[in-house]
Amino acid sequence: MSEVKTIEKYSAWNKLPINGEWRDGSSNKYCVVENPYNNEVLTTFKYANKEDINEAYEAAQKAQEQWGATSPYERAALLEKVAKLFEEKREELVQLLVEETGSSQLKANVEVDCSIADVKEAAKYPLQMDGSIRASAVPGKENRVYRDPVGVVGAITPWNWPLYLTIRVVAPAIATGNSIVIKSDSQTPISGGLIIAKIFEEAGLPKGVLSVTVADLEEVGDYFVEHPIPQVISFTGSTAAGRHVGSLAVKHLKKPALELGGNNALIVLDDADVDQAVSAAAFGKYMHSGQICIALNRIIVDRKIYPSFVEKFKAVSAGIKVGNPADHDTIIGPLINRKQVDRAINLVEQSIEEGAKVILRGEVNGNVVEPIILADVTNDMAVAQNEVFAPVAVIIPVDSEEEAIQVANATPFGLSGAVHSASLERGINVARKIKTGMIHVNDQSINVEPNMPFGGEKHSGIGRYCGEWALDEFTTVKWVSVQKQPRQYPFS
Repeated sequence: MSEVKTIEKYSAWNKLPINGEWRDGSSNKYCVVENPYNNEVLTTFKYANKEDINEAYEAAQKAQEQWGATSPYERAALLEKVAKLFEEKREELVQLLVEETGSSQLKANVEVDCSIADVKEAAKYPLQMDGSIRASAVPGKENRVYRDPVGVVGAITPWNWPLYLTIRVVAPAIATGNSIVIKSDSQTPISGGLIIAKIFEEAGLPKGVLSVTVADLEEVGDYFVEHPIPQVISFTGSTAAGRHVGSLAVKHLKKPALELGGNNALIVLDDADVDQAVSAAAFGKYMHSGQICIALNRIIVDRKIYPSFVEKFKAVSAGIKVGNPADHDTIIGPLINRKQVDRAINLVEQSIEEGAKVILRGEVNGNVVEPIILADVTNDMAVAQNEVFAPVAVIIPVDSEEEAIQVANATPFGLSGAVHSASLERGINVARKIKTGMIHVNDQSINVEPNMPFGGEKHSGIGRYCGEWALDEFTTVKWVSVQKQPRQYPFS
């Protein structure tokens, strides 16, 4: 591609922050960032190449030695300042998420809220890196356990919740004394990296502790993961890509932290409040047009209330505002690109051929897909086997609680889910039987709290983010024994 003039709306975001310097990437290829609703070009800049990634990692390694030795109070103060800057920049962040990711106003504000909450939680981590002194079987010996930073973290972050899903890695990594290099998705590099780096820079983060790269996969291949410097590779994205990243990390003896795809189920038991279950299902399905790893993919309903649920869910779905995400009452905006639209519609068409019943068939306008409801779905149909990532509701009838549990578990995924029942204890009992990292009783599957463990089972990931569990992902422990008096050995 020939040289491109950066005259777009967000042309100020046309450089990459590498080792404290905002500069052009060294690739000859360009990243073109578009608004998924109207295809307006927002900004254009040069991609990073392998040399840039290497520079970022080397700078991170050098900067981490000093950053890891800083006072925990200094690190906590920096995170608190970052949280304040996020709050001050809310309007800018929301507008950016609307235009770069196609987020609705509701989703964008929720994403900013979640990001601020995670930064505030991370501000506690520097003072939670506790060590311990433990007894020894050896006379005169004292055993000490220290918790230290891992060193350098490499983070590959996605496009669907780019601000939050990047902050969820950056904030705890930096809070615990690590440095970090981000590889942002090329569809959302501003909200998924550049503006985060700018905010941390304004807060006073030292040069080199945080760098952002945006690279063309064909050009850099697996170099970001295989580079010898990072000790932890954090990846959020599809299971297929995560399996590849995880295998490379393990091959090179790096620790993988993986949050991957989901096939999340909402179970509506025969005693559930149908109206409440419908309301929860609509939120869990249509938030951000279904483009959330913890969004509902399957709605499993007992046949005793199935007709009522389907009728009411159709009515709610038909009334949801679809269109321009800049409008404050829009709930469903665009999918991120045409490829995602085509994939979703192909899954719908395949499932109709397999016997699914069309209850509602919304139109497709550009990247905007109106609600689609398929009922009488079986668990072996395409829309039930795959994470659709679109406003396509999949309703599966079952004859019993036992069948509902079996259907919910009949997937290689295990990220999130929900159960509705008039009996809380029954709901809890069913929830405990679902093989998933997170599940919610009388709610829906999209829940994030900064102090609760976020992660999945089976093919949905390895490890946990958020809360005290983040410490395990971004720190390591070291045993130091101290022999306080001469030890008697059996030979000398």
